[in-house]
Amino acid sequence: MNFFDLCVVIGQAIGRGCKAVWSLLRCMIRRTYRYWWIVVPVLVVSLAAALYISRPENLCYKMNAVAHLNGPTIQQFEQAYAPLRTGLLPDDAAIAPFVWTRTVKRFDTYRVVDCLDDGYADYIDFKRKSKPFDTLNVQMQDRLCLQFRMKKRDMHALPQIEQALLDYLNSNAPMQKSYAAYMTNLQDEVAFNHRQALKLDSLTSAYYFYNASESMPSTTGVNFYGDRRIRLFLDEIYEQQEHLQQGDYKAQLATAPVTLENHFAAAPNPVNGRNKMLILFLILGWIAGCMLAELIDKRQTIRAWLRGE
Repeated sequence: MNFFDLCVVIGQAIGRGCKAVWSLLRCMIRRTYRYWWIVVPVLVVSLAAALYISRPENLCYKMNAVAHLNGPTIQQFEQAYAPLRTGLLPDDAAIAPFVWTRTVKRFDTYRVVDCLDDGYADYIDFKRKSKPFDTLNVQMQDRLCLQFRMKKRDMHALPQIEQALLDYLNSNAPMQKSYAAYMTNLQDEVAFNHRQALKLDSLTSAYYFYNASESMPSTTGVNFYGDRRIRLFLDEIYEQQEHLQQGDYKAQLATAPVTLENHFAAAPNPVNGRNKMLILFLILGWIAGCMLAELIDKRQTIRAWLRGE
């Protein structure tokens, strides 16, 4: 089979699929016209269910926040986060009451991508299209996007839920050990940067002589040989100051193994928006009504089959 034959086979398969879909739609339209007294009530019930689910106080939103890992690895965090997905939490976990009462649900994590590989987050990979080996979209190893869902009527408890989630994650023993090692190294780095900054600052007061063969007489009786100049290490000082600021900034933010770069915020569109639910339940109601109509249309055949005739 060559490429042309393969294209022909694929085209024929697509044509048969479109034909089957059109045949199904024709059958459903006929059943709807013939048994409208069955399909229409089912559609009304479906629309009523959609309106009930999409009530303003019953709207469900995705809550997102970016977490910064101060020492723990992605694997350690995922292991600590796994019980939130399954709901199998310890009884003494701070977040457990909110999970058991279904105040929060559908916990998930998404990788944060750094396109320029400069240490700054560019976007969150909600579609999970970025690969670990992709060098153009580098997955950051110290940041993750945390997500869960909650209803609008429970939004007043969001600060307590956020704090309970952080307390649960930061109580994980492996992550605490990684955090302790990370803070030790970070404090050593900060101290080293401060020492280097002091050394560079002291070097700016060192005098260097140029053209030492030339004598410069002075009225005070002291002769200066050459040009007495101060050498400035401006580029090195600026570079060291940048490292110093970054280290101090990390040390100030690293107050726990897991910290949030921003508070949890709701996505702009609800998961069960009214238009979305109306369209979805309208399609499902039409399918259910047509299936019920088909059962009524074939009731004699079904009855005969059940009797074994």
